[in-house]
Amino acid sequence: MRCFTILGPSQTGKSTVVEKLAALEGAPKRSVSPYGLGLTEFTFGNEAWCALDTPGSGEALAHAQDALLASDACILCVSPAPEEAVLAAPYLRVIEASGTPCILFVNRMDEPRGRLRDVIASLQDYASHTLILRQIPIREGDKIVGSCDLISERAWRYREGQPSSLIEIPESDVEREHEARAEFLEHLSEFDDWLLEELIEDREPPSDAIYAISSRVLRENKIIPVLVGAASHSNGIMRLMKALRHEAPPVETLRKRLAAAGNGNETALAAVGFHAYYRQNVGKTVLVRAIANGLKQGAVLGGSRLGPVQDPGTGKPIATETPAAGYVFATVKSDHLPVPSLLTADAALPAPEWTAPPTPMLERILVPASERDETKLSETLAKLTETDRGLKVVQEEGTGAQLISAQGPVHLRDLCKTLAEVFHVDVSDRMPSPVYRETISKSSDVHYRHRKQTGGAGQFADVKLSVHPNGRGDGFTFAETVKGGAVPRNFIPAVEAGAREAMEKGPLGLRVIDVGVTLTDGQHHSVDSSEFAFRAAGKMGVRDALAQASAVLMQPIFRVEIHIPSIHSGSLVPIVSAFKGQVLGFDRDESAKGWDNFRALIPGSALDELARSLRSATQGIGTYSKSFDHFEELYGKEAEAIIQAHGSHAN
Repeated sequence: MRCFTILGPSQTGKSTVVEKLAALEGAPKRSVSPYGLGLTEFTFGNEAWCALDTPGSGEALAHAQDALLASDACILCVSPAPEEAVLAAPYLRVIEASGTPCILFVNRMDEPRGRLRDVIASLQDYASHTLILRQIPIREGDKIVGSCDLISERAWRYREGQPSSLIEIPESDVEREHEARAEFLEHLSEFDDWLLEELIEDREPPSDAIYAISSRVLRENKIIPVLVGAASHSNGIMRLMKALRHEAPPVETLRKRLAAAGNGNETALAAVGFHAYYRQNVGKTVLVRAIANGLKQGAVLGGSRLGPVQDPGTGKPIATETPAAGYVFATVKSDHLPVPSLLTADAALPAPEWTAPPTPMLERILVPASERDETKLSETLAKLTETDRGLKVVQEEGTGAQLISAQGPVHLRDLCKTLAEVFHVDVSDRMPSPVYRETISKSSDVHYRHRKQTGGAGQFADVKLSVHPNGRGDGFTFAETVKGGAVPRNFIPAVEAGAREAMEKGPLGLRVIDVGVTLTDGQHHSVDSSEFAFRAAGKMGVRDALAQASAVLMQPIFRVEIHIPSIHSGSLVPIVSAFKGQVLGFDRDESAKGWDNFRALIPGSALDELARSLRSATQGIGTYSKSFDHFEELYGKEAEAIIQAHGSHAN
């Protein structure tokens, strides 16, 4: 079985392309996972094929990456509008990072949206591989009625619902065809010395030799050929399928590529686990592709015995006892198999680095509709993070609630749907509160005496304390300058422990940071003094001192690195400024052509709005990663509102 992924932005007709390819010869079998990955099996040219149709949302990019892990080749489906080329930039990025041979298919060519050359030029801004046009469209006015192959120099006229008919190249297109073919051969000659010599000697290379060279450079991932069509009318579909059949590499090439990328032993690699999901009353289902012969049902794979093997479309046991190299199957009761992973008999090896998903940008607290489901929600989210790598789950500081990080609103909606339909856990979501802190702006001295008399033994501790602001990021410090044993040495750690407890909640109702406490003097009683008494004195004394030291609200500041196509970089400065952020600079992303890395400092309260503005400004393409940098003072009405919300008792 041969396998390819089709990927690209939304509304580019990916599913229609798969449907038309699969219908060329016979009835296909199709299944769709809850995460939207479509799997279609069909036959063409006496060969079994599997098409992995990935969701077009940029929030589902991780599933496209996983599908590429199991694919011999891929089809990048794009719009014929030059201004929409940037939408394909994230897909070009992951395709090139993965090393997967790619055919670029400009779909919906029946719509007059712009010049094809402008589309290719715009896409080339984001591709390190040379995009080589293999066909040119034949037009009658604004309408595209056919195409001309630049290798065979044959022209075909599209016919609705029927195979295209062979025609002579229209006289008006002959010169354009010659120019396009010369450019195509010139690009191709960069990878073949024989062809370069033929062109230098002004000899016409035979078509079969050009086909062979074109096939080789695609299999070696040297170029990205460009084909055109309109899948809704079946235009260009047969040519696309023939290119896949004759030019896409076999599964053995995939095995070599994965072994090299994952530093694995090629001879030991048996399969890849590339997608997983949960089904009601079934549990975890893992999609696996065999990349070597000899894998048997019930065999040890990934360090443990493989569970029942099923047809992905029907869920029924597969007919063969030994799936051949290339075969795609589903397995249940194989929870030991992580995704994505490279599988040997003895181990599940980590997938290559390029499969790492984008950093999730949307943070929400998930609240179960019933308190009885709190434990179930926690356990379920732990399961889902195993199958959805774009999802992160932690516990919210202070409340312990389930804080999830999703790729975006669509991803969040799909997660809530899965929780309800598969696991029967209904949830609502709310925004998490930024983690504020407080500190002091001046020093304060206090004398505190703790005395209690309750029947028998009493409690006595007397301390003199000084509190002062520390430098930003220095945290809590404790020192003592007691002389003459006024406070016995064995009680001083208790004073420090009490001082630390006082830092848990300051005058503003928040945790206190960057404060130093010094124990300067005190008194003790030979009978009534104890660790408990001095701990209480330290805590209450520091509380009193903090109340006199002019508390200041501190807001979290995050260092943000935004990954964005260069064309959108200019829009980021006003966005960052609008959120009271600080621009640190930007530079070219050396790992992806046409991309920039933009750095800034942003208040934590603005991160959710930043994600929303970034999606709007970049048509959903831009992403960011964040890390905590420091706390800084916050004043004014915004600070007053936050203090009030935290139940401050300050004047």
